[in-house]
Amino acid sequence: MSKINKITFVVTATLFSLSGCQSTEQGLPLFASSAPDATTNTPVNTNEASPSDIVDALTLAALETEIGANLDDEPHAEFDDVWDRIAYQLSIEIPQNRQVVTERNWYAKHQSYITRVGKRAEPFLHFIVEEIEKREMPIELALLPIVESAFDPFAYSHGRASGLWQFIPGTGNRFKLKQTWWYDGRRDVVAATRAALDYLSFLHKTLDGDWLNAIAAYNSGEGRVLRAIKRNRKKHLPTDFWSLDLPKETTAYVPKLLALADLLKRSEEFDITWYPIKNEPHIAIVDAHKQIDIAKAAELADMELNDLHQLNPGYNQWATDPNGPHKFIVPIEKAEAFQASVDNLTDQERMAWTRYLVRSGDTLGGIASKYKVSVETLRDINKIKGNIIRVNQPLMVPTSAKSLKQYTLTASNRLAKTQNKKRGSQKLTHIVKSGDTLWDISRAYKVNHRSLAKWNGMAPTDPLKPGKKLVIWTKNPSTDKDSGIVRKVTYKVRNGDSLARIAQKFKVKVQDIAKWNQLDTKKYLQPGQALKLFVDVTRS
Repeated sequence: MSKINKITFVVTATLFSLSGCQSTEQGLPLFASSAPDATTNTPVNTNEASPSDIVDALTLAALETEIGANLDDEPHAEFDDVWDRIAYQLSIEIPQNRQVVTERNWYAKHQSYITRVGKRAEPFLHFIVEEIEKREMPIELALLPIVESAFDPFAYSHGRASGLWQFIPGTGNRFKLKQTWWYDGRRDVVAATRAALDYLSFLHKTLDGDWLNAIAAYNSGEGRVLRAIKRNRKKHLPTDFWSLDLPKETTAYVPKLLALADLLKRSEEFDITWYPIKNEPHIAIVDAHKQIDIAKAAELADMELNDLHQLNPGYNQWATDPNGPHKFIVPIEKAEAFQASVDNLTDQERMAWTRYLVRSGDTLGGIASKYKVSVETLRDINKIKGNIIRVNQPLMVPTSAKSLKQYTLTASNRLAKTQNKKRGSQKLTHIVKSGDTLWDISRAYKVNHRSLAKWNGMAPTDPLKPGKKLVIWTKNPSTDKDSGIVRKVTYKVRNGDSLARIAQKFKVKVQDIAKWNQLDTKKYLQPGQALKLFVDVTRS
């Protein structure tokens, strides 16, 4: 409904009175201080005036100013379900072209997917809608996490993107999302939502106020969209989204969002049911002020450990980052009691601690690895500069209140679950050596490098660190038996060497050596030439 039509509707419906709606523009409550009070607009007394008097006294522009804010607030007062609140405000034109129809048909055939996404969205959607309305951005953006992550805050993509809004590390840093061993702000739903809307606002301004181009740039980067616009301008072609030459993923990305909007607007027509979500705040923020064990926080919040961690997926480990943040998202009905309990904690009650005496041969890295903390944490707590420690030096080490296996949503436990998921007949283990790449390792084990990354909770472009344990799943039992433990070695060609002699020595195939090193088998090897080999050390 256009703004003018809304104004006409209100004037006609109210007849002799114009009354303001209650404004409930409410951010996420931060406990310790109470939630913001709603502001109530003063009703306009029109008992002594006829409708014609009002219209004569106020121009349409003045009417828009007078009641526009109240119209914008209508969804708060009128809708029981937040999906209805979104549907009412949809405003971006949806072309019924092949791209949109194809995506809409897929969603329409997958009711179970729509239901699953709705259940995941339930705690967060109202907050996201409030943030978008506060900024007066298109409400369609509330559906973007469906396209990005299916509303899974633990989602991790092939492009190293993480969280509900799928920030890559660089863009996360750009929009001040902290990323440490303890905490990843890209998965913190509140922090990432505000960063995503900041980024989209920036893109909208950068791309001359075109929301479809801004949404496309959110997927592929503003540089790529700006270059596509520049190319079209040179050719005197239109520069709207539908006219731009963009990557395949991006050309499907915007239609997916529009298809979801169309499906929400016409759910009855397509016989789709959206999982009901009450149009009211579901969550609030409690600030614990200092580092705290998540199990202790769950106890104080009267919640199961995993339920609290599920709402706070930004925490990688069993406790909050020593340097913050220390804020927790909790169900709104638990927030006040939780804040009171956490405010009364002593420092000793927040964390469990172990006193460790340094032994001969100890290193900070070894102690950190033993107790599952970061080296930086040991340095900070014990006021250590550099890596030098002395025998018999006492160190205070934070430890988890419960067995680490009970914190099932920590980064290490989520990785273990991913790696242990059966993908073949046998699981092999490879310890990363200096110079290894996923591509090289995949070729050595004859597996797809994207599959290798997926088995290990990684993106194909993720860097590898020496000592990292990778799992490799194979399907052929005979290959499994023969694979043994494969290591990457560098061999320098000697006088008299040939590919056949080297292959025989290391029990590999000539063709494999040629593939690993992009060699022409018809050409001679040169003494001193370095060859990369993947060798089964149990056979060589």
